[in-house]
This record gives sequence, C-alpha cells and structure tokens, in this order.
Amino acid sequence: MSPRRRAAAVLAVVATVLSGGSCRWYALERRLDPANADFLSKVRYIISGEERRAFLLCPDPDKPGYIAEFWARRNPDPSSPVNAFKAEYFRRIEEADRLFPSEGRPGWLTDRGRILILFGQPMQRDVQAMSGGGGRGQEVWYYGEYPVLFVDDSGTGTYRLASSDPSALRDINLMNLHELNRAEDEASRPAPRPGTVVRKTLEFGVALKIGARALDRIEARVTAEIPYDRIWLKADGSTMATTFEAVLELCDAAGTPVWASRTLHEIRVRDTELAGLMGTMYRIEIPVEVAGADRAGRLGPGAVLDVRLTNLTGKESQKRTLEFK
Repeated sequence: MSPRRRAAAVLAVVATVLSGGSCRWYALERRLDPANADFLSKVRYIISGEERRAFLLCPDPDKPGYIAEFWARRNPDPSSPVNAFKAEYFRRIEEADRLFPSEGRPGWLTDRGRILILFGQPMQRDVQAMSGGGGRGQEVWYYGEYPVLFVDDSGTGTYRLASSDPSALRDINLMNLHELNRAEDEASRPAPRPGTVVRKTLEFGVALKIGARALDRIEARVTAEIPYDRIWLKADGSTMATTFEAVLELCDAAGTPVWASRTLHEIRVRDTELAGLMGTMYRIEIPVEVAGADRAGRLGPGAVLDVRLTNLTGKESQKRTLEFK
C-alpha cells in the first residue's frame, strides 16, 4: 500500500472512531428524561467534558445524587444551607431571558446571555443601533478596561460575540464575579467519579529558615505563600474576607511529636483592591521556638516539620512536609 493510501486509511479509521464516540454520547443524551436533559442543558457553560460524560454514563437512579454533588462542588460555603453559586447562576439565567428575548431562542442561549451568565453585568454597556446606511448594530460591554464586542450583521436583532479573547475576563476579579469565576475554573478540572467527595485544591509554597540552633534551643521561621487567585473569599460588607488556620507539627526521626502550634490568620481586602492582588501572593510567617535540651536535642537528621493550612471558607486544606535542617 502506498504511503498516501495508508495515510488515507488511517484517517478513515480515526474518523470512524471519533464519529462512533460522538454518536454514543449523542444517543445517551437523547435518552435523558426531561428533568435530566434540562439540567445538562442549563449547566452547559460550567460543566466540563469529563463531568458531562460521567453524568451521561451515570445510571438513572444515581443521577439526582450526581446533580447534588455537581452543585455541592461549587458551593463557596459548604456550611451554609444556601448554595450562593447555584442561586446566582440561575438568577443570571433568568436575567438573560428577560434582557435578550428576541433572537428566536431563550435569552440564556444567546451569546450575550452566555457572557452575562459567566461574568455578570458589565460595568458599562454601549449600544449602537444599525444605521440606515447599511452599517451594523453593535454592543460593547466593559468589564474594567476590557471590552467585549457583540455585532448584529444581519439587522435581525441577533448578536454574535465578536471579541477575540473573552477568556481574558478571567483575570478580572471584581467582587460580584469572584465566586462564579473561581467555580468556572474548578469546572474545567477532571471530574471525580460519582460518589467521590471533592475538595477544592489549595495551593501554597512553604519555606523553612533556621535562625539559631543550640543544644537547648532552636529558633526558626516558616513562611507560606498562597496565590490570591487560589483563595476562597466571602463578601463581608464592602470587603472580601477569610481566615486561614495554620497547624505546624515538628517530629523527630522516629515520628514522635516534639513541638506543635496552631495559629489563625485573617485576610481582609476591599473589593476594589481584589483585582490588583491577582497574580500576587498572600504571605504567612510563623515562628518556631523549641526550648529545652530534652526536645531540641531530639531534632537531628531525619526530623520533619508538617505544615497544614486550612482555608476556613470552604474548608480547603493541604499539607506540606519539610526536612527540619
């Protein structure tokens, strides 16, 4: 077989596999009952491909539980009986239906509806109607300094998104967008298996610096740095706030605890400052002081320091282990 025919044959096989896979998911979606079909349609903007496939493969009796988990993973405050993210998401769907009813489909399915749902009301909205001279109608929405352009080329009142990179909006963390954008980011991660309890990932770096070391005393300092865009914050009046719990445990080479501490660190920033903090780190410094020869003398080679941080908003928790040297 010639190289050209061989390549054509391979492409044909790949196309068949891809087509078969697409048909499979399409067939599963067609078999959904109205309630499950409505759920899958309504969450199209925030559900990942992995989550969608997991939902379609989930047995019908388990689908209500999967839906409950889907929303629970996006709840900014699991201790609250009201899921603020879910309530805001459906409020924006209703608002899109009210604002954009004239494109021959529900307002939340339009391009303008999609941007409204994902990023909220723009700070400014400029509307330019189509002129009689053959121009085109357009709307420009401003989120901070970032413009989002919609155009009506046909003059029928149907606006399409014309901005080249609306994903840049994810860098704008205005107060009213914060929780929704964070949840959208979480939605892009691989979906867990049905029945799995999911914790959002808290990311932080940690460093240890030993300042003084003697037979009867050790003084050190732990520094933890957390990216602001990985911190869950709750609205508290005109500010955004949360508290971190830092638990440190120092063990000797045998794994026996020698020293421990627990401290609380509150973050409170004005909503107007939040956007400027994205890309920067929140810094926590914790002193380590081990006194007494009976304890300091046990911290030789093999000693380790465990550092666990917990964001008390959302109960996210992660641990790092450092060699104590």
